[in-house]
Amino acid sequence: MSATSTPALATRSLAKDYGDRPALEPLDLEVARGQHVALVGHNGSGKTTLLRMAAGLLEPSSGSVEVCGAAAGSLSARVSLSWLSDTPTFYDDLSVWEHLEYVGRLHGVREWQPRAAELLERLGIAARRDDIPTTFSRGLRQKAAIALGLVRPFDVLLVDEPFVGLDATGKTTLLELLDEAANAGATLLVATHELSFVTRVGRLLALRDGALVYDGPPADTDVHALVL
Repeated sequence: MSATSTPALATRSLAKDYGDRPALEPLDLEVARGQHVALVGHNGSGKTTLLRMAAGLLEPSSGSVEVCGAAAGSLSARVSLSWLSDTPTFYDDLSVWEHLEYVGRLHGVREWQPRAAELLERLGIAARRDDIPTTFSRGLRQKAAIALGLVRPFDVLLVDEPFVGLDATGKTTLLELLDEAANAGATLLVATHELSFVTRVGRLLALRDGALVYDGPPADTDVHALVL
């Protein structure tokens, strides 16, 4: 199988249990390179569990998950994948700009400054570049995390509830940035309740109580019923 035909994300009987409670039932799934996918479901449906295992941050109870042909959490997978959590974390002693420099240099981006400055400007936090993000409100923290996730190169972007806490301008800017990442060839898997994003993708995955209950185009199902 060539690199281009290897799925961007592939799970094989991937499952996660917490004691007697299944958080994710065995899942076989492939997301092709360049595909743009929305992941929906009520709170506790398994969305975050799936994304965290794909990001290599949570150990499966059984099965496996690969990113661009590499085991999730491996160095190769981490190079390919950028992860935006619904609860972003930051270093206590680094400013927003220092975080951006750290991430950019870590991923070999020599000219990280122009991209970092552009992201901060578009997200409306350029004036806060020298501030410590751990002191920010939820919305400002989310904007800083978006900038960190997008300042580096990636083939796959995993995003968990990115619109929560954002104002209307922030939501519009994030939609534009996700569109740009998609147009540049990245694979997107975004867990969200934001219907304005769901309508922009070609594939919708819906989880309910840890099980996959829908996999297909958004237009072919009642999205509201799957989200709520």
